[in-house]
Amino acid sequence: MSTSDKDTVQDEASRSDQEASSSTAHLENNEAESIDNKEDEMKRAAAKKLIERYFYQLTDGCGNSNCNNVYCASSKTFLFKVKNLSPNEAAAQAIQLFSQDARLCERHPNKMPRTQNQLVLPTSNSEQQQSESDKSKTPSSESPLTPSNDVKLSLCTESSSKNTKDGKANVAVPYLTEERLYEIIDSCEEKQCYSPLIRMLGEVYSDMTSLSRSFLQNDLNSPIDAILDKTGGDLTRLKKEDVRSLEGEKDKDEDSCLSSPGCNSRQRKLPVDLSSVRRAYNALFKVKSSVFESALVNALVTLAGYLQVELQRKHDTYTTDDLVNILLIVFEIPALGSGEFLETALPALCRATTYLPTEVQAQLALAWSSPGRKSMRSILENLQQLITLRVILSNIPNIDIQDDNVITSATKLMKVVYYANILAGVMESPELREDYSMDDSYNGLKLSRTPLPPDPLATLLGINVLDCRKPYLPFSEFYNEPLSDVVEMDRDFANFKSDMGKFSFMNYSFILTPPTKTLGLYFDNRIRMYSERRISLIQSVAGQPSNPYLRLKVRRDHIIDDALVELEMIAMENPIDLKKQLVVEFENEQGIDEGGVSKEFFQLVVEEIFNPDYAMFTYQEDSQTVWFNPTSFENEAQFTLIGIVLGLAIYNNIILAVNFPMVLYRKLMGKRGSFEDLAEWNPTLYNSLKQILEYNEPDIEDVFMQTFRVSYQDVFGTVINHDLKENGDQINVTQENKSEFVDIYADFLLNKSVDKQFRAFYKGFKMVTDESPLELLFRPEEVELLICGSKNFDFYELEDATEYDGGYTPETPIIKQFWEIAHAFTTEEKRKLLQFTTGSDRVPLGGFSKLKLVIAKNGPDSDRLPTAHTCFNVLLLPEYSSKEKLKDRLVKAINYYQGFGML
Repeated sequence: MSTSDKDTVQDEASRSDQEASSSTAHLENNEAESIDNKEDEMKRAAAKKLIERYFYQLTDGCGNSNCNNVYCASSKTFLFKVKNLSPNEAAAQAIQLFSQDARLCERHPNKMPRTQNQLVLPTSNSEQQQSESDKSKTPSSESPLTPSNDVKLSLCTESSSKNTKDGKANVAVPYLTEERLYEIIDSCEEKQCYSPLIRMLGEVYSDMTSLSRSFLQNDLNSPIDAILDKTGGDLTRLKKEDVRSLEGEKDKDEDSCLSSPGCNSRQRKLPVDLSSVRRAYNALFKVKSSVFESALVNALVTLAGYLQVELQRKHDTYTTDDLVNILLIVFEIPALGSGEFLETALPALCRATTYLPTEVQAQLALAWSSPGRKSMRSILENLQQLITLRVILSNIPNIDIQDDNVITSATKLMKVVYYANILAGVMESPELREDYSMDDSYNGLKLSRTPLPPDPLATLLGINVLDCRKPYLPFSEFYNEPLSDVVEMDRDFANFKSDMGKFSFMNYSFILTPPTKTLGLYFDNRIRMYSERRISLIQSVAGQPSNPYLRLKVRRDHIIDDALVELEMIAMENPIDLKKQLVVEFENEQGIDEGGVSKEFFQLVVEEIFNPDYAMFTYQEDSQTVWFNPTSFENEAQFTLIGIVLGLAIYNNIILAVNFPMVLYRKLMGKRGSFEDLAEWNPTLYNSLKQILEYNEPDIEDVFMQTFRVSYQDVFGTVINHDLKENGDQINVTQENKSEFVDIYADFLLNKSVDKQFRAFYKGFKMVTDESPLELLFRPEEVELLICGSKNFDFYELEDATEYDGGYTPETPIIKQFWEIAHAFTTEEKRKLLQFTTGSDRVPLGGFSKLKLVIAKNGPDSDRLPTAHTCFNVLLLPEYSSKEKLKDRLVKAINYYQGFGML
């Protein structure tokens, strides 16, 4: 090859690398480094084979009864005879023996090395006869009775008794291995003819049987691959500490599995060798993509067609493992999210996966959540790119995005990735879930509740999003903003309520941003309100008039007494009225409630409820949050009414200035508080208990002097003692029971001590939201945003989103002066300005970009103060003559804003 030809090949390879994925993005454009990388991979593969020999020597021995190798299980002097090595310990020891170049026994004839390339594959009768004939001609020195670890590249076809796409049986089925692919690439590069590579990719990737038998594990019981995946660099330089660390990490993974749902399935070794697949793709995509891309794309489209037909007809031709192997291999392709792969192959594959049985989806989720989960982010990114591309291309009027089968199928597949992401994260015990079941009544009046149907995949996996303390990837990476911006939630909600099985994104809420999900909740609430109005109208026609609204008339100076008394009467007489649209009237004030009066009502109620004088809640200085007072004198009905207020705020789409810790929202969704929840509720206590857990010295009793008796104070400062166990003051916290102490202490603080108060609060909350799809759409973190609003207080974002009326424009001098003043305000002054103009000092869910503030001209220069229509977020601003006068009038207005009147 000439120098110019080499440069051309390198340039084309570089361009193809950019189209591929992050796995090839950092490759240098020079041939020498490519050769070095390939040599490193081959060396690592050879090292792996030696490590396997050490592994089998430690676990099975060499088979020689007279062996004297202390590192061989067949030896009488075997070093680990007393300690039975687990597979993980044996794998770690094998790596250490390899690094030390320890003695390796000669392989005894009755101990066959177990590698994929030497698996005895099923053969037809004719092939078996031919094989026996070939064996008879084999020289004795190469007799199969003498095992060898040498790779046999010729064994890359096997006979299949399954019907193929041509309807033929007993035909040779090609399949790929890492070594075979290396050999083909080397041969093609040497001859500068890539026809064998193209033919092999076309044959294997277009046939389900071939692909399902490719890249199989060397040994389904060997943990070597999983441990080797965690190593990097030169294996010969590993120290004992490194080996112990690797073994410990592996054990940690297993411990996590044992405490997780679906553990038995997760421990099962995958038939496909994902590490081998990734190395093979790394080598393949060093070849210029123009050589094989079209052939591979066409093969994948053909494969997707056969897969779809197979799944639709529900044949039993392929096992669950076969289907999982095919999908794992295909979705590891690094270029799947770019070029022709993204436009042609990936949509076809997603459409085919729509018909996957729930059992296959579950196995796929478990496979993607396994310790070799490196590709989860790239799979998610590929699906997100596909959906975004289709959203842009499918932005056609009068066509529902829910009818685009590529978008819907990719979303369904993303749900599998979503559950895999949960399984791969930090999981808590399902035993912490609790249905805070009440008698579904309030003083004998029954409430209507229609439980949402469970998700079959989540049920099969035995998981719930509430069990996930920390996902492997942040949940926010599953949001698709372009999709969320264009989806029409009114139509989607109609699909959700339809009995015709139409697709609804509300059933796949992980892909929607919180502001879009809020629209789904809004439509659900509004439909219920309109339904109550229709019922009231029918009752009026029948001679039984009723109020179509939930009307509250309160005195500003007695807002708590008036509001809670009226709500208690409604809850006792007819709790269904709580689902009517709220209309608030302040006594002796002329304001008409179009939303703004309700906002101020909730603001004032919240300020009074958390007033220390009521002693219903305690304030945590460290976290600046409030929590139920376990020694409160208020009866349970008062907490029920506060729960009603919180539910009404959600039901009427109003943001509240409450500062509950995250554990409250987790409890509202059905999850008990645990030790990790203390980190946000009481950081000082959490760190103290963590010190106990991390202290491993034998003198723990003398150092901490802690028993199972704890103390806390009531509202008067009186110290109250509580025994976490019977005779707790006589039980010291030791190394053996410290975890138990921490768990039951956290359970006491977050659950048992406030059980009556929380259950009453929960009852009131559910009286309003019991039929709402709140739990379907929102996670606890999103419920907090829904109630409290966003924490991103960015006035520049508000400026960009503001509209103008009455002759004002962004370039009007007084508007420029207004924003200069607003940006110079302190945070407290900004909140007052927001309260004055919108009726709430909280940032709406989604940020200020979701708040449509309007600044309208209110006449020429005058001494009048600015005014606002809080119901419509309109600020009426006279055109003051100077910036100083504008600031003076604006500051006075925002500091003396309470009260409503008619302009």
